[in-house]
Amino acid sequence: MKYYIYLAISILGEVFGTTMLKISDGFTVLLPSAGVVAGYGLSYFCLSLCLKVIPLSLAYAIWAGLGTVLTAIIGFIVWGEVFTFFKISGVILVIGGILLLNMSENSDTAKNSS
Repeated sequence: MKYYIYLAISILGEVFGTTMLKISDGFTVLLPSAGVVAGYGLSYFCLSLCLKVIPLSLAYAIWAGLGTVLTAIIGFIVWGEVFTFFKISGVILVIGGILLLNMSENSDTAKNSS
């Protein structure tokens, strides 16, 4: 369970770093630029911890997928980015892909333990 907490912290760190990347204005604003380094540093550190137990394919899919979804939502809320039918469809497909990978991993684990 704690490894999924590391994964969640990693996702939040990545989303924070990406958000700060937008605000850093090409690394010309100091505090957001430091936020990029801190966010990605925390993200990769926690990702490395969760990889001790969670398979790479599953962890990376969850990390990248949920990071993408959360970043799209932040873009919509904070910067008023347009959420078109295709963007919403893409977000739904990303979430569906993560769920399928997670279900596949659970069924593979059940088969291997019998």
